[in-house]
Amino acid sequence: MHHQEVLHLSTPGRGLTDLSPRVADVVARSGVTTGLCVVHCAHTSASLTIQENADPSVQRDLLAWLERLAPDGDPAYTHTAEGPDDMAAHLRTVLSSANESIPIVDGRLALGTWQALYLLEHRAAPHRRRVVVHVSG
Repeated sequence: MHHQEVLHLSTPGRGLTDLSPRVADVVARSGVTTGLCVVHCAHTSASLTIQENADPSVQRDLLAWLERLAPDGDPAYTHTAEGPDDMAAHLRTVLSSANESIPIVDGRLALGTWQALYLLEHRAAPHRRRVVVHVSG
């Protein structure tokens, strides 16, 4: 059995958006009790990650670490047509992932107690993002 939905969301700009509840709803609608949920972010300047959901300092530290690795406006960047945060956003996406796969056990995402699935918005300004959720089982 296969079930697929496309989620459309607006981000407030750079940061993490918890997708877990929306993806869990897709899994529930699918009727799959044992299987796999594949989530795909259809963008090159936003990505996905599974990360701690309990302490907000984890998100702050993660964003600060990405800023150190791929700073906005680095003079070495040649791709600058879309602003000083664009190439940095592409690099940050390389460091994370466009896809995440989560097992489905007893009809629910098999995330750990302290885990959540997040969309990482790497651009400074708000954006509309498209995420494909594919459930099979």
